[in-house]
Amino acid sequence: VQLQASGGGLVQPGGSLRLSCAAPSNTITRGTTAWFRQAPGKEREFVAATGRGSYYAESVKGRFTISTDNAKNTVYLQMNSLKPEDTAVYYCAADDRTFNTRSFYFQAKQYFYWGQGTQVTVSS
Repeated sequence: VQLQASGGGLVQPGGSLRLSCAAPSNTITRGTTAWFRQAPGKEREFVAATGRGSYYAESVKGRFTISTDNAKNTVYLQMNSLKPEDTAVYYCAADDRTFNTRSFYFQAKQYFYWGQGTQVTVSS
């Protein structure tokens, strides 16, 4: 099962982008869904997740919003007030389970399904 991520691109600092991630069924979007990112030379890091509540990395709180549309089997990441340090490849992830353990939301190893990544570049 492969998730299909899209919506990346080049944007100026302060701009906005909306990433989308299509899943093959709503069994996945009704579980736990998340976004991670990986910048050049850095490890993959948690960005946002939703399941029993929504969770965000401190660096994106107040700027990014994760949401799901179960009718469309799609998870979104609305990114506002983008900064150059947001530049990375963004990956969507999902799992059939709805996590009951808070720490699981932040751990990439807990997610079974992954998308191929979409590049976001924030630069003037």
